Amino acid sequence: MATENKNLSEYDKNTIPNAKDFRFGIVVSEWNDVITEGLYNGAFDALVDCDVPAQQIIRWNVPGSFELIYGAKKMLQTQNVDAVIVIGCVIQGETKHFDFVCEGVTQGIKDLNVQTDIPVIFCVLTDNNMQQSIDRSGGAHGNKGTEAAIAAIKMAYIRQQASISHAFNQPLLTSGALQIEDSPRKIENE
Repeated sequence: MATENKNLSEYDKNTIPNAKDFRFGIVVSEWNDVITEGLYNGAFDALVDCDVPAQQIIRWNVPGSFELIYGAKKMLQTQNVDAVIVIGCVIQGETKHFDFVCEGVTQGIKDLNVQTDIPVIFCVLTDNNMQQSIDRSGGAHGNKGTEAAIAAIKMAYIRQQASISHAFNQPLLTSGALQIEDSPRKIENE
């Protein structure tokens, strides 16, 4: 998502589902910790602002962004969370290491979303320089961590509603364009 002319920290609380009963995990990379701490603070503060009790937010640290995948996987397996946010920061250097780490983390988080029933929210900055990361972790463009927290709440809600809908065989999601149906619509021949 482009950040030009957008403050990542702005959200309308009235459009966000009630999150007071959800439990969230946040896995934070220790690499580029000045940035990842800012992202974590943005995510934590947004969750609490949206009525998630602080004791329902679990934080785990991992050494670097590549380790976010394993940390998120273990959190999904052991912590009974409704969504996980992975927070990291990879800054372009002089070697291809940047490309390999960014691609690996992106694909790993995508795989967790495909393989498990719990949403994993990608909050990994992949910037060209430190200033871009500063601008997106509480600086000029707001905080991508805040944006990730709001996404986590919305995805936890979708998961909850899909489970209820499936259990009762009725679509319950009424806001927005998403509707859940068990079978495709039949098209009659004219």
